[in-house]
Amino acid sequence: MPHHHTLSPHDRGLMWFRRDLRTTDNAALYHALKTCRQVWCVFVFDRAILDPLSRSDRRVEFIRESLVDLDQQLRELGQAHGQTDVRLLVVHGDAKEEIANFAHQSSATAVFCNHDDEPDALDRDAQLRGHLAHHGVALYTFKDHVIFERQEVLTQQGRPFGVFTPYKNAWLKQLTDFHLKAYPTRRYAASLANALPAHPASGVPTLADIGFERTNLSALRILPGSTGSATLLEDFVQRIDHYQHAREFPAVKGPSYLGVHLRFGTVSIRALGSLAYALHLQANAGASTWLSELIWRDFYHQILANHPRVVGHSFKPEYDAIKWEHGKHAEALFAAWCEGRTGYPLVDAAMAQLNQTGYMHNRLRMVTASFLCKDLGLDWRWGERYFAEKLNDFDLAANNGGWQWASSGGCDAQPYFRIFNPTSQSEKFDAEGRFIRRYVQALAGLTNNAIHAPWLAKPLELASAGVVLGQNYPMPIVDHAAAREATLKRYGVVKKAPN
Repeated sequence: MPHHHTLSPHDRGLMWFRRDLRTTDNAALYHALKTCRQVWCVFVFDRAILDPLSRSDRRVEFIRESLVDLDQQLRELGQAHGQTDVRLLVVHGDAKEEIANFAHQSSATAVFCNHDDEPDALDRDAQLRGHLAHHGVALYTFKDHVIFERQEVLTQQGRPFGVFTPYKNAWLKQLTDFHLKAYPTRRYAASLANALPAHPASGVPTLADIGFERTNLSALRILPGSTGSATLLEDFVQRIDHYQHAREFPAVKGPSYLGVHLRFGTVSIRALGSLAYALHLQANAGASTWLSELIWRDFYHQILANHPRVVGHSFKPEYDAIKWEHGKHAEALFAAWCEGRTGYPLVDAAMAQLNQTGYMHNRLRMVTASFLCKDLGLDWRWGERYFAEKLNDFDLAANNGGWQWASSGGCDAQPYFRIFNPTSQSEKFDAEGRFIRRYVQALAGLTNNAIHAPWLAKPLELASAGVVLGQNYPMPIVDHAAAREATLKRYGVVKKAPN
């Protein structure tokens, strides 16, 4: 059984929310409420994270709206226990300074938060821990973002796994009801304290207050907060039986769409895990596939925790010897990929989906990533960085894992000689061109046969659909067959025999 922190009681404590924006089943919140007589809840819009972002970043709006939801949950919990002025205290500044200030203002002797195993977050927490300790304040952190973390699931030799299937088998073998059990936060909510005098009724700052603009988040019907995740989950449960097939087709409502909620913790991974696991035990094929996806998420998180060098380097070091295209021509190819101007309709539609909505269908993440590395010969880190800027559900561990997988240099990656053909992927997973027509309107008039490779269509067919190649839709920027040969040569430096 995992060991439990036995915490000595504190009179006053702070709960610092980060990527866990919910009150139900929240590990750190549970421990804070249980350990302290009074608890203040805080959130910091951290300048170190926000300053480099675009002013119209959808994620900032998602967080802001989720904080409004969280604030409401805290008020209701407080009221249920006779506290009339419980609320979320939100500031905009340097996280380390602001948390130290809050601890000082509230005379708290302990700060509670949940683990974040990204390298920058670990640095920040280590610095803060030292600073707080100097003032006699303890920093307690807990596992909350995954089911198993760090070195909880190891090989028989006691080492972290680098291959998914054995990891998954060990994960399932190790799982008990205890790991999926919810933390009963409500039971201890009487410890929630009324707002601090230094923070009068300010509420959650607006986007403008922190220098950001509203986005198309609500037009996209992306529902923030725990309320949003509950609505999505309810809808997904109706469809989960078909998940294993439906999730492959981008024009179909197949996925759970809970990625952004997992990223910001507006849903509990234990709640999703127990649902998936219970249905998996009833031999529900859709739920088993979904459970597998949740285990992939844990897998990539433990890869990042145990091998932080994957940020910026291939998991398999020999893949760092690959010479990628560079210079003006490479930059032009990259711009065409980013803007959905490659001349390959499925790739262009996928990039348009990402640019317009901040979401990309999982199958298409593989197709576009393979296209960048293996058709265009561009460094996977370029694509990783672009996705990091654009994806609402961007999560360093999963994004890095996915890109390393596509470039073949990651753990348990697809072998380098397996190269997605963008046209056959299109014919297979968007046979009727429904997805392509939604996002590449110039091609909407083409037949189902012609839409996957317009450059092969008959002139008459193009003319009647109003498609002028090179004008309202580009010619392919590379020839797939030639690019495939170049890639096999490029990867030749990896002296591994095909496995």
